[in-house]
Amino acid sequence: MVIRKDPSEDTCPVARALALVGDRWSLMIVRDAFDGMHRFSDFQRSLAVARNILSDRLRRLVEAGILSTRPASDGSAYQEYVLTEMGESLFPIVVALRQWGEHHLFARGERRSQLVEKRTGKPVPPMMPRAGDGKVLSHDQAEVRKPR
Repeated sequence: MVIRKDPSEDTCPVARALALVGDRWSLMIVRDAFDGMHRFSDFQRSLAVARNILSDRLRRLVEAGILSTRPASDGSAYQEYVLTEMGESLFPIVVALRQWGEHHLFARGERRSQLVEKRTGKPVPPMMPRAGDGKVLSHDQAEVRKPR
């Protein structure tokens, strides 16, 4: 039997973040919300996920404060799911995963969706961590300092 540690006791921000959005469906829901989806039926159609799994992930994302619910904009009895400020702050994470996937998981010339800036229509430039002086920071130029 695997005993999982309570993520709220973990001192690692990556572990805590993954406890909330680290499964495939949660991040795909967030991705679709960035693409303008709000309704359960739209998420289900896009993701082809079982209703019980989608219900569970939407509930978790609402409980975590990443999504909130509101009455449907068309006045129907349905509810819509919208990104909160906390959810919107996941945009760089989704972009970073997208860019990593574009770079490593597609052959040159292979068809894929593309993230572009609305104003110019140009691809969004690669995201890179930067030092205080603005220079690109590599993994060996940073370190994690763990609490004692």
